[in-house]
Amino acid sequence: MKLRSVLCLLFLCSAVAAFGQQGGHGSWLGHFFGYGFFFQVAAVIHWSRKRPEAFWLWIIIIGGIIGALAYFLIEGLPDLSNVQRTLRGPTRRKRIRVLRSLVLLNPSAGNYEELGELLLDEKRYREAREAFDQALSARTDSIDPFYRRGIAEFELHEDEAAVADLRRVTAADPKYGFWRAASLLGQALARLGRTDEAMAVFDKIVQSATGAEPLVAAAQFFAGHGREAEAMEIASGIAMRDATMPAYQKRRDRAWLRKARAIQRDLRKRSS
Repeated sequence: MKLRSVLCLLFLCSAVAAFGQQGGHGSWLGHFFGYGFFFQVAAVIHWSRKRPEAFWLWIIIIGGIIGALAYFLIEGLPDLSNVQRTLRGPTRRKRIRVLRSLVLLNPSAGNYEELGELLLDEKRYREAREAFDQALSARTDSIDPFYRRGIAEFELHEDEAAVADLRRVTAADPKYGFWRAASLLGQALARLGRTDEAMAVFDKIVQSATGAEPLVAAAQFFAGHGREAEAMEIASGIAMRDATMPAYQKRRDRAWLRKARAIQRDLRKRSS
């Protein structure tokens, strides 16, 4: 959402709050609606970040504090899991410090793998890759450390290394990580200019995957490589899921639904 649109919405919220205060200075109704303005601002900010159904915006603006509270009860409460993950951040960072000390005394593969996973959660990709390097120097009997090191390498744009690790993972299990390993492999190959190999990976994904993330990645790749019709078909199929998805799944896949719609808009502009 553009800044101008947000400012307009906040102005509308303030107008609704001011209307509520006309009930009289010092009256409980005036205070109720006055404080409700802050709930409306918070609700508009949450809506602009999460982008649920558009009708919620009108409920927040027209409904005042009642509309804002209704929005938070229905759309905000399920996001408490994200808040809980944020609150676990200090605990996670404390565990990282403990593990850094622990690996000095007991440099086992398991300790390094746990350290690497926590560093990935913190988006400290370089440190995560180094931890998985240590883990894999001790044992290579599991593909999971290769997958997670591949994620770190992909985020660091170390694409040659990411391709090597992710190829190993997908050779053992093409569906690993609900096809996310294959999706990252295809994207890394595309960034390296190895278009034919990337095309083959995304063709496999489209044939078998059902998750929104790998399919959106395939649609983005096809849209940029002369397969606009297939890209539109994939993006339209993902966008259509919105009508039948349960609420929890919409929240989980919201970012990918938005990307699918963005692909649709871009392809329509190209064809017009």
